[in-house]
Amino acid sequence: MATMWQAIGDLPHTLEYKQIGPWNTRVLSVGSGEETIVLLAGTSGHLEAFTHNIRVLAENHRVVAYDYPGHGFSTLANADLEISDYEEHLIGLLDELGLERAHLCGESLGGWIALKFAQKHPERIHTLILSAPGGRIVGKPAMSRGSSVTRDAVDHPTFENVKARLQVVIHNEELISDELVRMRQAVYSREGFSKSIGHILVLQDPEIRFRNRVTEDDFAAVKAPTLLVWTDHEPTGGVDTGLELASHLPDGELLVIENAAHWPQWEDPQKFNERAIDFLSRKA
Repeated sequence: MATMWQAIGDLPHTLEYKQIGPWNTRVLSVGSGEETIVLLAGTSGHLEAFTHNIRVLAENHRVVAYDYPGHGFSTLANADLEISDYEEHLIGLLDELGLERAHLCGESLGGWIALKFAQKHPERIHTLILSAPGGRIVGKPAMSRGSSVTRDAVDHPTFENVKARLQVVIHNEELISDELVRMRQAVYSREGFSKSIGHILVLQDPEIRFRNRVTEDDFAAVKAPTLLVWTDHEPTGGVDTGLELASHLPDGELLVIENAAHWPQWEDPQKFNERAIDFLSRKA
């Protein structure tokens, strides 16, 4: 599989740090389209989660991917991070980049943030692409497994432990590239990341998660055109769950990726990219 730099190395791009409030934020910008797609990764993730999507999305758009507070190579967290904190950071990023409006494409935690953000700031949004969005109240075993594997990988960031963390979100082990494992290993090995992850995983705490939760009403409240991407091995619910959530979107569409778990944009990038481009061409 192509690495990040094989995928975008010949395209105009910048990788830099932007000061967004107290957060020194790693930001990748690719392409020069009139409209911008902002990519939002998952819990404990980083912008490389979109390695297989950026090039295609940048054909007709400017694409911005970034590391959240406490994540990737941005400033680590020294206090708990709830959805409102990520929303405030996103507003700051859009303002810093001079973006009055943007398309948001969020995976897992990124979908959770995008969904909440679109309700509070509809004037800043063109469209949404929600790739296996998180935030719903689901069974305790699913939450506990994800948190424990993440904590083990951060506390002991061996190649094997980090790969095991990625196996939680990627159904076919063969799709987990060595580059992806090494990149996440480097993130998890950062001095202070073990403390930072505690402030990130608070969203798995039942009480904190409940006050930040995503409900069917949240889907129904989104007015922007929305593409919901679901899978047949999604840990938080099967295809029926995706169909149910999509039915609540006022202007929504559903794409089901087969033989995939929680990273559909990575697990079948061809299908994901083709549908995303089609959606954007019709709804932008």
